[in-house]
Amino acid sequence: MQNNQEIIDATVAYVKTTLEGAEGGHDWWHIYRVWQLSRQIAVHEKVDQLIVELGALLHDIADSKFHNGDENIGPEKARAFMTSLGLPEVVKIHVENIIRNISFKGGHNNGGFRSPELNVVQDADRMDAIGAIGIARAFNYGGFKNRAIYDPTIKPVLEMTREQYKNNTAPTINHFYEKLLLLRDRMNTATGKAMAEERHRFMEVFLEQFYKEAEL
Repeated sequence: MQNNQEIIDATVAYVKTTLEGAEGGHDWWHIYRVWQLSRQIAVHEKVDQLIVELGALLHDIADSKFHNGDENIGPEKARAFMTSLGLPEVVKIHVENIIRNISFKGGHNNGGFRSPELNVVQDADRMDAIGAIGIARAFNYGGFKNRAIYDPTIKPVLEMTREQYKNNTAPTINHFYEKLLLLRDRMNTATGKAMAEERHRFMEVFLEQFYKEAEL
């Protein structure tokens, strides 16, 4: 088996190839940002660095949103790749669990699995969903799904089942209230909480300006 750096290098190459042509909010550069944020947060946590980096790099290798809601394809693809590298079963299981448990899913993804490594990668992934990058990603995905930007007659739904959240087609502005503005208070680590503050405030300022321009 290769050393850790060789494993990470091989994973980076695999992810870049696999996500070529992906929707802009879930492409290699999203993975790259989550990977780098995970490394920054991990410095302050007691974690297995290899698990953190593999979890970050593979967390969206096959996002269920782009695979007819199939939540198994991502973990399965990640396992097949890690098997090709000869990684130990304990590593494969942990990374699979990170992939299965990282998503927000309307606030209903509070499964039985938790680990310090998941906490780090989840915070990094949530960080990339807020702030300026988060705003850009939200509208990019909304455009990809041909959703309205804003419709004042359609109000945000703050209490949704997991299935309702998964099938939601509301205007993109509603997504701020249904997910993005909730993420600051759902960060797991002290570092994540501190980093999220500035991005959260930026979204609040953006929305204030948005409504000034939209509601003439």
